[in-house]
Amino acid sequence: MLEQFQADFVLNFIKDDRWRYLTNGLQTTLIVTLCSALLGVILGFVTAIIRNTYENTGKFKIANAICNLYLTVIRGTPVVVQLMIIYFVIFASVRIDKTLTAIIAFGINSGAYQAEIFRSGIQSVPRGQFEAGRSLGFSYGQTMIYIIMPQAFRVCVPTLCNEYITLLKETSVAGYIALEDLTKGGDIIRSRTYSAFMPLIAVALIYLVMVLALTKLVSLLERRLSRGAR
Repeated sequence: MLEQFQADFVLNFIKDDRWRYLTNGLQTTLIVTLCSALLGVILGFVTAIIRNTYENTGKFKIANAICNLYLTVIRGTPVVVQLMIIYFVIFASVRIDKTLTAIIAFGINSGAYQAEIFRSGIQSVPRGQFEAGRSLGFSYGQTMIYIIMPQAFRVCVPTLCNEYITLLKETSVAGYIALEDLTKGGDIIRSRTYSAFMPLIAVALIYLVMVLALTKLVSLLERRLSRGAR
């Protein structure tokens, strides 16, 4: 039994340096996740501000309609379909790096969910805080920047971190456009060795370790924020 395990391990990971498919794939997965999260923050924050401003002041009517359409379409369709549409339809006639395509697709998808997280955080701040800022002579923008957003940020952070954990796992479908991420790396090993158990279990364990580590960091962050609130 042990000898068979050792033989399978050597075949799947040591022979021909096949372990590199996992390490290179992990690097790609982390790059896509990080860049997509940053793009999602920008899109989500702008969308949330536009929607909140429209609800409070009636401004940005057209921009608000575009934001609502964006949220409806992105949240109502699978991310893997969005990924393939962007790669095989929108950029079909353009030579574009697959990693960049994945970042755009996952960033746009994550932005829709982050927008609602930011919006709920802003709405969680009591209305009286906004009125107090205006009574001090602050403009709408100054009130949002100096009074509302610092309080909303504290509410948003734990939920945002959980969204990033979900984003990390969602990037596993990047192989649909032949991007060699972590999941695709394990699948390449499987196709070379005709052994599915060990490479796929290795991929699952790597994802599990990353998610557990991020979950622990989120838990520590939540406790620190709760102490700061008190």
